[in-house]
Amino acid sequence: MSRTSPYSLQSLSVHLPGIGPVLLQRSLKAKRISIRLQPLKGIRVVVPPRASFEEAQRFLESKQAWIRQHLPKIEKQETNLTIFRPEETFRTFSHQLRLLPHEQAILKARLMKGEIQVFYPAYRDMSDDDMQAFIRKALTETYRLEAKEYLPGRVDYFARQFGFSYQKVVIKKAGTRWGSCSYQNNINLNLHLMRLPAHLRDYVILHELAHTVEKNHGPGFWALLDKISGDARGLDQEMKKYRIEIY
Repeated sequence: MSRTSPYSLQSLSVHLPGIGPVLLQRSLKAKRISIRLQPLKGIRVVVPPRASFEEAQRFLESKQAWIRQHLPKIEKQETNLTIFRPEETFRTFSHQLRLLPHEQAILKARLMKGEIQVFYPAYRDMSDDDMQAFIRKALTETYRLEAKEYLPGRVDYFARQFGFSYQKVVIKKAGTRWGSCSYQNNINLNLHLMRLPAHLRDYVILHELAHTVEKNHGPGFWALLDKISGDARGLDQEMKKYRIEIY
């Protein structure tokens, strides 16, 4: 009978007394065991290929005090999550959300004339988790369409203005990054940039274009970004007020 290697397990859910569930997850890119606390995603221990889950659990247990110290901050961020209701106004970049009761027992959504129309069963409680998740999914897809329509042109505008060269623009939903630039000068932008104020959306684009010249965050990068953005450090600090998944 063959035995499973302790290094072949890809994920494991454990319960930490007084804290709750924790996901141990293997990552081929990780170089060391680390803990990540993210709003709406809970606690995750990242396990590199050469570490066992037993090692990861011992590391997790040694960091319980650190987790308890930082967990309230994450929970506080989660309280800022919008609960979408019919009587309250919510707009994306170019669409108005409308929540419309109907007699059917299903949820459905459509885009029509500048509106995101979400139809929901009239007898349902709007605050139910599955209702809110459906609305949020409809908003995410709307932001994706808006981003694909708007962001590539904005990247091209700034590239021409400041003399940058890039390969292509990719729009996607990333968990932790607003944007990135590959070594091949492909610009990756998060669809949730469409939620940001215009000056911060432009700052992220300029940030990634600067990486086509300066690949790290050294002094040369910040000097270049400051020249083209006007206040790189100030804008970077302002970005910290926003969370990708919290709106």
